[in-house]
Amino acid sequence: MHMAMTMGGGVLLLVVFVLFGWQWGASGAAMALAAKAFMPVWLLVALANMWVGVTHAGYTVREELPILLIVFAVPAVVAGIAAWQLSRG
Repeated sequence: MHMAMTMGGGVLLLVVFVLFGWQWGASGAAMALAAKAFMPVWLLVALANMWVGVTHAGYTVREELPILLIVFAVPAVVAGIAAWQLSRG
């Protein structure tokens, strides 16, 4: 459940980034740039989530690494598709 909530939060954060891209540039290119800028920010958030899992929840890095990959990948793929679609139109 925590994974789904974290990934949902990532998608919501992507929406916020894209809306700020619209606010700043009012174009598809600006929104695509905002979606691309989301990815490194989301990587930092996913790494922080892993750190909390290791230091406070008692998981090992080996146990948390697959979770990190899934939690990062799903919103990052959505961001990549959004950036691709927004840069086309």
